[in-house]
Amino acid sequence: MRHTVWMLPLLAALAPAAQAQTNVPGDAYASDPVGIVADPCPQHSDPSDDPGRERWKLHMLTRDFGQLCRYAAANQVLTESRTPVRIVFMGDSITDNWIHADAALFSNGVVDRGISGQTTPQMLARFRADVIALKPQAVHIMAGTNDVAGNTGAATMETVEGNIASMAELARAHGIKVILASVPPAAAFPWSPSKQPVPQIAALNAWLRSYAKAQGFVYVDYFAALATPEGAMKPGLASDGVHPTAQGYAVMRPLALGAIARTLGK
Repeated sequence: MRHTVWMLPLLAALAPAAQAQTNVPGDAYASDPVGIVADPCPQHSDPSDDPGRERWKLHMLTRDFGQLCRYAAANQVLTESRTPVRIVFMGDSITDNWIHADAALFSNGVVDRGISGQTTPQMLARFRADVIALKPQAVHIMAGTNDVAGNTGAATMETVEGNIASMAELARAHGIKVILASVPPAAAFPWSPSKQPVPQIAALNAWLRSYAKAQGFVYVDYFAALATPEGAMKPGLASDGVHPTAQGYAVMRPLALGAIARTLGK
C-alpha cells in the first residue's frame, strides 16, 4: 500500500487528458463561467435542412438529453397557477400525439407530458420536472417503444425495465399512484426498419404486467385491444403501424379512463 501512494502522481501524469466535454456548435452557454445556470432553456429552432437537423439532434442529445426544456414553461405556469393535477401521462410520441387526437381527454386535471422519440432513460431524466413537481394524484407511464427501436442506442432488457421501475418507485415515494401501460403493438418501425420488435414487445409487456401486479399498480393493456394475433397493429388503428390514428386512440380512451377510475376511485 505504501508503494502505491507514491506512484499515484506518476500514474496521473502518464494518463491521457480526459476529454469529457462534447463541444457543440452554437452552444448558448459555451462562454459562461459555470455550467449550472438559472435558465438552461434558450429557444432552439429545428432546421429543415439535413445538416442543420443533425446539429439540432446533437445539441438535444448532449445538452438536453431528457428534453426538460420542452415543458419547462408550461410546468411553471401550471405550478404557479396552483391548478390541481389529477394525473400526468408520461410517454413518447404515442402519448405526445394523443392530446392532438383527443383534446377532451386532457382536461379536468389530466396533463399530457409525452415527447416524441423518447426512450426510458430520457423519461427518467425528466420525471422529477414533468411529473413529481406537478404533484399529481397519479401518473400514467407508457414507455418502451423507442427502447425496442434503439432510438438512443442499445440497452439490455433489464436496463429498460429498471428505468420504468425507477419512475414508478419515484412516484410512489412521493405519494403518486401509478398506472403502467403496455407497450402498444408494432410489427416494424418505419424509422428503424432493421428491428424486429414483436418478441421484445411481448417480453416487455409480460414483465410490465407481472411487475404491476407485484407492486399493486394498475396495469392497462392497450396491446390486447390494438394488436392482431401476429403482434402487429390492427388495420386502420395506426398511420404507420406504430402511431395510433384517431380510431386507435378511440379504442384506447375507455381503457385509459377505466384505469384512471380504478386508480383514483372516481
